[in-house]
Amino acid sequence: MNGDLADWRRDLGTAAAFLTRLPIAAEPRPLSPAMRAFPLVGAAIGLGGGVLYALLLAWGLPPLVAATVTLGAVVLVTGALHEDGLADAADGLGGGDPARRLALMRDSRIGAFGVIALTLSLLARVAAVAALGGGEAIAAWVAAAALSRAVFPLMMITTRPARSDGAGAGAGRPTEGVLATAGALAYLLAALAVGPWDALLLLLAAAAAAGLVAVAAHRRIGGYTGDVLGAGQQAAEVAVLALAAALAQGAAA
Repeated sequence: MNGDLADWRRDLGTAAAFLTRLPIAAEPRPLSPAMRAFPLVGAAIGLGGGVLYALLLAWGLPPLVAATVTLGAVVLVTGALHEDGLADAADGLGGGDPARRLALMRDSRIGAFGVIALTLSLLARVAAVAALGGGEAIAAWVAAAALSRAVFPLMMITTRPARSDGAGAGAGRPTEGVLATAGALAYLLAALAVGPWDALLLLLAAAAAAGLVAVAAHRRIGGYTGDVLGAGQQAAEVAVLALAAALAQGAAA
């Protein structure tokens, strides 16, 4: 039991050090086993964002302004890790032959596809959060941040690395046990936030959005890279926040 708890603490530290830019000291460990703890770190990020949004609303800021400030704060905490992946993946997947697409993903410059994808992601999340009240936003942020971090092992198990080097291949191959634990933990956190039935819908939305990214990457470059995984997280987060806003408005109607 003590060994299991110690492993979880180490995996949580590894996950937090990777997913955020907070000053967290974590011992060097393989990343793929620590992906089981990704939803916990995501939920903490989402909780912070949701609480900040609720406070900004309480202080009288308009919803769009509050949502914009909140998303900016979340991006600062995560170091724009997934946004950077989305921009690079969009540029690469929009390129020519597979070799050229992979080369574009490693280019530090952002192109038209990257700008468009990043802009749409930011706008969609701001609009979705702005449609929610304070309490609803806290719940939606927790669910979205947890579920969207659980898609990493899903994408990595259902396809293969597009190249032998880079962040995607270097993370290792998560096991089915890691996927099951991450998925179950993400669903539990979402269910606590929004209820079991809504959480199931949000889980399906996150998996479908990330799955579409994985399918596109498999067809265009033969598998995933670290950038593709970031794009999958972004797609899943957008899908969950948008559906959460729709569900909240439908319940209020």
